[in-house]
Amino acid sequence: MLKAYRLLTLAALTAGLMLMPARAAQTGASSPDTQIQADVQKALGGKRFKDVKVASQNGVVTLSGTVPLFADKKDADNKAHRNKNVQSIVNEIEVAGPTVDDKTMNAKLARKIATDRVGYGTTPFNAITISVRNGVATLGGVAYGPVDKDSAVSLVANFPGVKDVIDHIEVAPVSSMDDRIRRDALRAIYGAPQLSKYFMDPAKPIRIVVVNGTIVLVGVVDNQGDKDVANIKANSVPGVFKVVNNLQVAGAAPEK
Repeated sequence: MLKAYRLLTLAALTAGLMLMPARAAQTGASSPDTQIQADVQKALGGKRFKDVKVASQNGVVTLSGTVPLFADKKDADNKAHRNKNVQSIVNEIEVAGPTVDDKTMNAKLARKIATDRVGYGTTPFNAITISVRNGVATLGGVAYGPVDKDSAVSLVANFPGVKDVIDHIEVAPVSSMDDRIRRDALRAIYGAPQLSKYFMDPAKPIRIVVVNGTIVLVGVVDNQGDKDVANIKANSVPGVFKVVNNLQVAGAAPEK
């Protein structure tokens, strides 16, 4: 009887060992990558991401598929990064919005950027540029502060048809002296009777960029006389180290 019991126990033990690989395989079905994929897919719930696909291998998440806006592509990336188990993201999402020719898009975005944040008091101090090539929008120039920069980038990223955004905008350093120069230059320039008209249209102001005591004038004026008066007024501001007059005269060839 004891011998039979021992044989039975040995048979049961052997059977258990034979089942271990199968159980391990079943456990593999709930691997970390499977869980990561499920978590990221859940985080991307909602209509914007309905065509986004998620794959994970060794903690590296690959996002593919399409979204309506470039802002959605960025947002999908950010949401995926919030998963603590994600090691890195490979974002292969394509923007499937409407196709807009570069010239039309450039003109529309330039107008939107020119009028962005009107009413906040910083518009005349922002000189942000935009150029579009093959649906890729490149931003440059100088913003008064980080909020102005972020607003411009967000505006472009949410514009239908933009496939990618390259951000080269610089933010002017924080300086009480520069702030005083900005205020004084604003009063001096727009206080001139022949220049006050440029303050009436938010999309057509004389931009006053101030960095470390240097004033840079940017924008388009109607004639050479207006450009010269703006230069004189900027130079009259106390404490200014230098004035760079980059104003363009309407209809004239850009200066090299």
